[in-house]
Amino acid sequence: MTHRAGPESNPSGSTSAFPEVSEPVLRRVQDTIITWFEDTARDLPWRHPKTSAWAILVSEIMSQQTPVARVEPRWRAWMDKWPTPADLAAAPTAEVLHSWDRLGYPRRALRLQEAAEVIAADLDNRVPETTEELERLPGIGSYTAAAVSSFAFGRKTTVLDTNVRRVLIRLFAGRERPTTSPGRKETTWAAALVPEDKHVEWNAGVMEFGALVCTARNPDCPACPLQDICTWNQMGRPASATKPKTQKWAGTDRQLRGAIMDVLKAAHVAGDDRRGVRLDVFTASVTDFDPVFLDSLAESTATAVARVRELSADQDRINRLISDLVDDGLAQQVDGRLALPNS
Repeated sequence: MTHRAGPESNPSGSTSAFPEVSEPVLRRVQDTIITWFEDTARDLPWRHPKTSAWAILVSEIMSQQTPVARVEPRWRAWMDKWPTPADLAAAPTAEVLHSWDRLGYPRRALRLQEAAEVIAADLDNRVPETTEELERLPGIGSYTAAAVSSFAFGRKTTVLDTNVRRVLIRLFAGRERPTTSPGRKETTWAAALVPEDKHVEWNAGVMEFGALVCTARNPDCPACPLQDICTWNQMGRPASATKPKTQKWAGTDRQLRGAIMDVLKAAHVAGDDRRGVRLDVFTASVTDFDPVFLDSLAESTATAVARVRELSADQDRINRLISDLVDDGLAQQVDGRLALPNS
């Protein structure tokens, strides 16, 4: 995708848009956020001292694009069920997908299980320590690798996620939010702010600061301990020239895919059939159904089926999405039936 140069874009990394930042300012930001974090950090279970590297890796995967409030109960249940990579590697895929529940983007669950299989089979059930080793695992990108290496093993890494980028771009460039992938100047700022001694506290703190104070919407600038040196605040907090693209949900294929997955998870829980549900349950006229089959559906499954039918009666569209789910490894189609894989 091309990106037009302008007030929201700086492909060249010029200092007019991304200025140099003095050492005293960098140290002020660093010290302030570390102190703020030490005073106000949330008591999240994966931050406890005896938390395993595997548990931290799971928390990072679950937290991608998902609020912590939704992650925490799922994480606790997941770790009770599969406390080691070997435990998850040996689990039925259907149970893994069901346990992912409503965290969204269920392919993350499949990639996490694939990573567990590699760790269990090739790494003696131990999560690797370095970013280079972590990035070789399925589904682990540069951000997750840096976060796990830092939080699980105390290694000095530069963690640069959306929250961190937003804090830095407001402080130093006076913009409401970043609009492109990280450029040279952003990565330079981020690396320069990681201290030698409290690098774990810095990485966790600046992420937390972006999540709780310097938020994407309605930032709490009056409570910000850096408001006096924040370029964006000093400029009057100008809004970005372009609005961020919001992902609509109602009526999308993502919504319908999720509803189909809800049917399969409900059938798995209720044990409606060893092979899930009949494919025609999604589109056929009710009068075409075998009444005995309809009556055999558990209430939760019948409710989920009704939701799919309410969202769409387009058989071609539903068949296309079912094929996509099968291709993605999220469902299995056998003898006219659809089920969670390996259920």
